[in-house]
Amino acid sequence: MLTTSLLLLCAGPTRASRQGGFPAIDEALDEGGQRDAAALVLPVRFRDAVQSSPTLSAIETAQAMGVTPLPQPALRDIDHGRWAGHDFATIATEEPEALAQWLADPARGGPDGESLHACQLRVGGWLDALAATGASICALTHPMPIRAAIAHALAMPLRASLSIDIAPLSRTTLSFNGRWRLQSLEPG
Repeated sequence: MLTTSLLLLCAGPTRASRQGGFPAIDEALDEGGQRDAAALVLPVRFRDAVQSSPTLSAIETAQAMGVTPLPQPALRDIDHGRWAGHDFATIATEEPEALAQWLADPARGGPDGESLHACQLRVGGWLDALAATGASICALTHPMPIRAAIAHALAMPLRASLSIDIAPLSRTTLSFNGRWRLQSLEPG
């Protein structure tokens, strides 16, 4: 059996990731994000199979690195519902009770948004399809789908994945040879 290698690369920084908030799907990398992504060098074995979230920040991260990704709907960021595109300060002013509920249980997702469990189901299906391919794949996505992938791959409680910090441009490497294994978590 061939080993499948998966490099999960978190999309570069945006205004929301630097200031604290819920990114919109059309949010671009900020100037520093463009610069930092352009400085990354993707290992050769991953350059021929790059997939990404269809969101602008993930596609711009790939382009800044000089690769053309194949967008995968399963890799899209968790749907933040009506909070998408808003910062924490605005939501704290306009919906303090809803924000307090989300902070107490972020796995439930934002109002009108997607739960972490729903995110795990879609990412897990994508991960299962890759398992026995024997390929080396790079996937550019976002913190919550990366947490969902780790939880799915390691069969760990989904809520425990919320304790894993996934910074912009960080790298998570998983491998599959009969079962998934976490090889590394590297900061951005």
